[in-house]
Amino acid sequence: MFTVGLTGGIGSGKSTVADHFAAHGVPVIDTDVIARELTAPEGNALAAIRAAFGHSVMRADGALDRAALRRRVFADVSVRRQLEAILHPRIRHSVERVRAVLTAPYVLIVIPLLVETGDYQDLLDRVLVVDCPEDLQIARVKARSGLTDDEVKTIMGAQASRAERLAAADDVIVNTASPESLGAEVAALHQRYLALADALAP
Repeated sequence: MFTVGLTGGIGSGKSTVADHFAAHGVPVIDTDVIARELTAPEGNALAAIRAAFGHSVMRADGALDRAALRRRVFADVSVRRQLEAILHPRIRHSVERVRAVLTAPYVLIVIPLLVETGDYQDLLDRVLVVDCPEDLQIARVKARSGLTDDEVKTIMGAQASRAERLAAADDVIVNTASPESLGAEVAALHQRYLALADALAP
């Protein structure tokens, strides 16, 4: 199946763009959603996370303390790598399982760490990057999450640079204009992807 990987920095608007594609009937597989499911109280990654990081990242009710884990992950690269080793293979397995049963012309996979991990290149026909200036990223993340400037910059510092993402892109949406303009860009790309998928169909 023709497969588009959607990526972008934190606060760039990946979810908004994905929602626009979904409105055109495109199936969307969001690796962030899968990660939340895997780390939910019944998720199959939670026991491994608890075993690796201890009760300091768990709440009293047995759920994951996401804020505590985030602080540890962004304070220590080795901790982040350890968490990624637990989550990424499980996420990839879920992505492949869902993708295998789809029958649409093409699928969109939202992969925030696409450039950082390099794990999905064998699955993807196109890479779509959602881009915006870094000051706008920071403002958006602060508005939705309540994080401080420094906390947002720490997260951004752990991600690929804007230049690295753009270098990996086949297509770019600059998400700084009106919602109407964004919708029009997505509609045009949707038609392009339908044509590309049709051209590759057996």
